[in-house]
Amino acid sequence: MNLAGIDTLAGAPLADGDVFLGGHWLPAVDGRTYPVYDPATGEPVRWVSDAGAGDAHAALAAAEKAAAGWRATPPRRRSEILHDTFRLMTEHRGTLADLIVRENGKARRDALAEVGYAAEFFRWFAEEAVRIGSSFGDAPGGGFRHVVRRHPVGVTAFVTPWNFPAAMATRKIAPALAAGCPVLLKPAPETPLTALAVAALLAAAGLPDGLLNVLPTDRAPEVVSAWLGDERVRKFSFTGSTATGKVLLGQAAANVVNVTMELGGNAPFVVCADADVDAAVRGAMDAKMRGGGEVCIAANRFYVHEAVAAEFTAKFGAAMAAVHTGPGAQEGVTLGPMINRAAVDKIRSLVDDALDRGARIAAQGTAPRGPGFYHPATVLTDVPDDARILHEEVFGPVAPLTTFADEDEMVARANATVHGLAAYVYSRDAGRALRLGERLEAGMVGVNRGLLSDPAAPFGGVKQSGLGREGGREGIEAFLETQYIALDWPTA
Repeated sequence: MNLAGIDTLAGAPLADGDVFLGGHWLPAVDGRTYPVYDPATGEPVRWVSDAGAGDAHAALAAAEKAAAGWRATPPRRRSEILHDTFRLMTEHRGTLADLIVRENGKARRDALAEVGYAAEFFRWFAEEAVRIGSSFGDAPGGGFRHVVRRHPVGVTAFVTPWNFPAAMATRKIAPALAAGCPVLLKPAPETPLTALAVAALLAAAGLPDGLLNVLPTDRAPEVVSAWLGDERVRKFSFTGSTATGKVLLGQAAANVVNVTMELGGNAPFVVCADADVDAAVRGAMDAKMRGGGEVCIAANRFYVHEAVAAEFTAKFGAAMAAVHTGPGAQEGVTLGPMINRAAVDKIRSLVDDALDRGARIAAQGTAPRGPGFYHPATVLTDVPDDARILHEEVFGPVAPLTTFADEDEMVARANATVHGLAAYVYSRDAGRALRLGERLEAGMVGVNRGLLSDPAAPFGGVKQSGLGREGGREGIEAFLETQYIALDWPTA
């Protein structure tokens, strides 16, 4: 893979792996670095700066310095910069996809799709930037008037995951900038290069210095604690595991920081007796295998009605067995490596536990031998309800299938989890599908559709899958404060 374009993307020295702070590319204050690995080989891609508390404080100072000017910038100008960033991301789509493949491992077709999706957040929130409104009206009892205005919340801090290194960054950055807020970003240590590339494109689009500060680091607690411990940070958004989210919620509480949490999922995928089985198989492949299954809204638990279980299992198994596994950059590959050895070990542990409890492998693809972190696409059947794989977030290319005969019993099983991020329902009966969608405890439900996410729609979960929403109109609301002014206005 040719990375020459990546080294000089938009004129930025990405090859140096520096932090992006106050509009400048700088080494970490203490000079520390750490390696970023290629999951396809297990070898280092390059070394990057390892930011610490000193860098975190400097980034916060830069953001605070830039805040007033950006807050006063007309919404139309903010919108223009975001539109230009959308254009640049689209223009450099192939280069960005190559970078994602190299540090994340996903198949190139998935990486290309991610870049397109990530860019759309800039376009959507460029349009939302000019729609931030206030209201003015009479008090019901007369004598004065209400003025309700919206203004930026202030300095924002984000922590993003490795599974969508471009999209999870832009889904947070775009609405914050649209609302008038400066940004502090700590990308996942496994995939910092993509976030730095996004920063380079925003700078090329004309974003003023200090409004986006990106700190790659292998010392996350040190950086995040510095931000959450400073009362100048007024908004914090995290995408990651529920366990880590709980810890960060506790830290944010000390300064009563406004938080958005997009946490773990354990999505049920329901195939009703009247489902179009072929459509359900296509949807299952989308919902399970996009991004290699390392996705928070991936279908994790399959509930298939007994009447169509044999047909669905055969067809879905054939599709999974045909998955082409290999290095993400390789032509024709549809399943790349997992992110690291620990991820592979976890999946193997879940599969072994299910097999020990009586499950069986109904279908399985192949995985390359040699270096890299691979696990074949796998379908399990006869999975008992006490198997760990039905209770833990799978985050990989393994699909456990169970059957049901009674709708109420299935819904109870599907809802028996602390998570509530996404769910999927396949049925030819619109009334049944809608009824099930409303009964399933999830923030998002796909009906006869395996792909849920859209920048124009609110993304988020219920229960322990998170707080707040990203995307849609709700996405920009998260970065706005509401102020009410009572204006004396005598009745004529």
